[in-house]
Amino acid sequence: MDTLYEYELGRASDVLCRDLFRLKPGETCVITADTESDWRVVNALARAAFSCGAKPMVVTTASPLGVGRDADAMLPVDALTAVLKETDAWMELNNQWLTYSTPYETALRENRRLRHKCLVGLNADMFVRCIGRVDHALLGEFLDRILELTVKAKKWRFTTPAGEDIVFENSTDKNRVYGASRGYADVPGSHFLSGQIGWTPEWETINGTIVFDGSLVPPCGLLREPVHLEIKRGEVVDIHGGKEARDFETWLDSFDDPRMRIIAHVCWGFNPGAKLSGDILEDERIWGATEWGLGNIGSVLIEPDGIPAASHTDGISLNTSAWLDGEQVLGRGKVVHKEIVELARQLGK
Repeated sequence: MDTLYEYELGRASDVLCRDLFRLKPGETCVITADTESDWRVVNALARAAFSCGAKPMVVTTASPLGVGRDADAMLPVDALTAVLKETDAWMELNNQWLTYSTPYETALRENRRLRHKCLVGLNADMFVRCIGRVDHALLGEFLDRILELTVKAKKWRFTTPAGEDIVFENSTDKNRVYGASRGYADVPGSHFLSGQIGWTPEWETINGTIVFDGSLVPPCGLLREPVHLEIKRGEVVDIHGGKEARDFETWLDSFDDPRMRIIAHVCWGFNPGAKLSGDILEDERIWGATEWGLGNIGSVLIEPDGIPAASHTDGISLNTSAWLDGEQVLGRGKVVHKEIVELARQLGK
């Protein structure tokens, strides 16, 4: 019998259901899973939802071979969409993302009461570290301060020890959304694991070199060697490195979709419990790391409908140094900005 974190899973599940989702008696709570999900987490959340008076329903599918829209061909799209359109709360625990798939986009558009939280690949260890043991109120205060700096800044520069050096500017397009993942899913919409801020910059201003040295999902997972992307005006014009770089380029081009080489978003991560694991949900939130997405852009970042592409991929750049309008905020992954360094210390960083 696997007893790892048996007690801690109970607390983490209560935090998610009671504090973050604020489930109410009588609400329908759908948990989606696939054949790669951690069933200890699935069952713990179903129990916690039931104890809140909600009506849990677990929907399990075969694991698709792709994510987002690329998963549609292997999903029971109509049936799954019908379920999600009649749901109050959706906890997405499948390992292969339904986020950005057709059921996801349709449900968010047509079910105005839906509270969705993307927890793809959530396992017991990550659940305890990144949710159960996090002071969400304090982290929320820190993220609010980071968000203020993010929205106000115009000119950006990121560098990393692996060789990244990329500049860009924020967009003035009012349809661009700055998404701050505080961990709560108590209002309608799509929500994510706490500890990340993401947005889509002005494409024409994104120029330089991005280096992924953490993970790249899909198709590579944990990286054994860095993958270098040369960026001009928001488009990947060259990819170089070793075998994983070649595999990544082959995968991108296999869709025959030019949008798969366009920057979808940039994010920076600040979950004090996150560590490099190969699970992109967690890797995106490693403290002081930055993440770049390519391909499909969801409606959560560009209203009202996002920008579709054949699929989506995310890569992690570790130990980032960041300058906003010339003022340094991060130094090799450590917070150095005087306005937030104390909050970081209180969070153990």
